[in-house]
Amino acid sequence: MTTRYVRNVRRTGATALLVATLAFSATACGGNGDGGAQGKGESSSAASSSAEKEKSASGDTTSETSTVLATVKGGMGIDMVVHTAKRDQGGFLTLTGEFKNTSGSRVVTPVEWSGSEESVLATGPSLAAMTLVDSQAKKRYYVLRDTDDRPLTTTSYDSGIDAGKSLPFFAQFPAPAQTTTEVSVEFPGFSAASIEIS
Repeated sequence: MTTRYVRNVRRTGATALLVATLAFSATACGGNGDGGAQGKGESSSAASSSAEKEKSASGDTTSETSTVLATVKGGMGIDMVVHTAKRDQGGFLTLTGEFKNTSGSRVVTPVEWSGSEESVLATGPSLAAMTLVDSQAKKRYYVLRDTDDRPLTTTSYDSGIDAGKSLPFFAQFPAPAQTTTEVSVEFPGFSAASIEIS
């Protein structure tokens, strides 16, 4: 083969590759009506799911407010309302609820809600002081921590709750034994509340 022939083959191959790449890019970007819409829908759904996770981590959570397992009045004009207490297949129990300001003025959230562990306090405001008590098994369950020692609960919430407003919350614990159907929720500033778990 001559050098000239090899150069022509290379040039032709490079041109074919460039044309194929451009055609693929145009198809991927434009798409047809259905495929493009479907792709956008999937992307939007994934972004929405990611946003929901971020909201949960920052404390802006949404709970099932139609169900009320317990309501406990606190001394500051705040009611702790527990909406759900559900086990999942991973061996966890997730509690959801809200703190309602039933007073006529803004109430500052107590620092005691975050607990007393230095590593947890470093993450900012949280509900790490919340515990579950299984009186039958004589066990106390604490809010779980991630690998960076951050509590798996509502965090970084505002320093106060305005009059008539609520602070939705979640807290994740190790799940009690399947035979346990009732536990007590204990949290600073509130009496213990007995709730059923599912």
